[in-house]
Amino acid sequence: MQNLFRLLPPVDAVLAALDSDPSLAALPRAMLRDAVTGFLDGLRDDIRAGRLTDPVQLDHALLFAQCARSVATATRPHFRRVVNATGVVVHTNLGRSLLTPEAAAAAAEACLHYSNLEFDLTTGERGSRYSHVVDILRTLTGAEDALVVNNNAAAVLITLETLAKGREVVVSRGQLVEIGGSFRIPEIMAKSGAILREVGATNRTHPRDYENAVTPETAALLKVHTSNYRIVGFTKEVSLAELVAIGRRHSLPVIEDLGSGNLTDFTSCGLPGEPTVQQAVADGADVVTFSGDKVLGGPQAGIIVGRAECIAAIRKNPLNRAIRIDKMTLAALEATLRLYRDPERARTVIPTLAMITAAPDALAKKARKLAAILKKSLAGRYAVATIPGASRVGGGAFPERDLPTTLVALSPLAGAPSPDALRARLLATDPPLVARTQDDALLLDPRTLADDELKLVAAVLGQALGE
Repeated sequence: MQNLFRLLPPVDAVLAALDSDPSLAALPRAMLRDAVTGFLDGLRDDIRAGRLTDPVQLDHALLFAQCARSVATATRPHFRRVVNATGVVVHTNLGRSLLTPEAAAAAAEACLHYSNLEFDLTTGERGSRYSHVVDILRTLTGAEDALVVNNNAAAVLITLETLAKGREVVVSRGQLVEIGGSFRIPEIMAKSGAILREVGATNRTHPRDYENAVTPETAALLKVHTSNYRIVGFTKEVSLAELVAIGRRHSLPVIEDLGSGNLTDFTSCGLPGEPTVQQAVADGADVVTFSGDKVLGGPQAGIIVGRAECIAAIRKNPLNRAIRIDKMTLAALEATLRLYRDPERARTVIPTLAMITAAPDALAKKARKLAAILKKSLAGRYAVATIPGASRVGGGAFPERDLPTTLVALSPLAGAPSPDALRARLLATDPPLVARTQDDALLLDPRTLADDELKLVAAVLGQALGE
C-alpha cells in the first residue's frame, strides 16, 4: 500500500501537466488546485479500501488524462445549459422561455458597456429606467402607462400594497390560485397588507356576490386569471367587463392578474381563447399584471399596465426599489417587445411562440430526421420509432389543452439500460438532456428541440451509454 501511495504524483506536477489544456488552464488556480487535490484524495481512498491495487493504474500519463476528465467535471458551472426534450415549451424548472438572439444580444450589450439605464440623453440629467419600455408597452397594450418589476408575483404584491393596504380586496373563491413554489394569492395579499374578502363559491360566482361585498372598507376588486387550472361543469364566472361595470358604480379600481399573460391570440392555432393583455385593457381594467417570461416569450419580469393614475401611485411606492427590474432584463424585455410590433414575424422569431404554433407536419418531419440519426447511433441497443403524442405549453398556460406532436420513442433491446435508467444517466451528460418515459420507452419531443440540437441529442445519448 505504501508503494502505491509513493507512486501518486504531487499536486504541483499534476497542475503543471494540466496547464497544457487551455480549457483547464483558464480556470482560477485555487479552483483547479482544489479539484486536483480532490482527485488525488479519491485515489488514496481507493488504495486504502483495496479498490486500487495495480501499480499500472497509477501510470502518470494515465492519471493525468483521468484527472483532466475529473477536473473538467468537478469545475464545470453548476448553472448550465440543458437540452429540453420534454415537449413542455414554457418549462418552469428549465428556465421558462428562451430569448431571441436580439434579446440575448441586448442583454449582453447592457453587461459589456455603460448604458443610459437611468440617464436622459435629451437633458443630460438623471432619467427613469422604466422609460425604455413604457412607450412600447403603451403602444402594444393600449394602456395609459406601464411599469416593470422583477416578476409577476412582485407586480401583484406592489399593486395591492399601493392600492389596498389595510383595506379589503374582493375576489372570487374560485380564483384563489396557487402558483409555482407554493405561493398563493391569499398569502401574497396578506403580505401586501390588503384584507382578503372572498365571495361566491368555488365553482360559481355572480355579479351580485361582488355587489353585496362592497362596503366603505373596500379598496379594489380583483380578478385572477386561472391560467394553471380549469373548473368545468356547473360553473359561473363574472367577466372582466361585468366586474369593471361594478367597479365604476362604486368608484373602485379593478385589478386583473393575468398570470402568464400574453400579447398573442392563439385561436388561429387551434388553442382555446385566452384573454390577451390588450383585451383586458380594452375591457376597462384599471391595472393589469402579467409575466414577461411565460407566453410572452421574454425574460423574467412582472409587467404592470393600466390607468396613468394607478401606475403613477405604484411607481412611487418605496417597495418598487426593492423589486425593480435590472438592466440586463430591461434590455432583453425591450428587444422582445419591439418584435411584437410585427405580430406575424414575432410568431416565427420568438422561440416560445414558434414552438407553441409549430405545425404538426413540421414536427413530424423533425421527428423523422431525429429518428434517422438515432437509428444509426443506437443500432442494436434501442429500437427507434416515431409515434403520435402530445406536448404542453407549460408555465400554467392552456392547462387543459395538449398540442399534437410526433415523438421519437426509444425502446431498449436486450442488455440496454431501461428507459428510467437511461433518463437518469442523461442527467449526468454534458449537456444534460431532460426527457420523459412512458410505456417502457424514453420519449423525445422535437417541439422543444432546436434543429441544431438533433445531432447533439445523439451525442449525449452516446455519453449516457458510455460510448
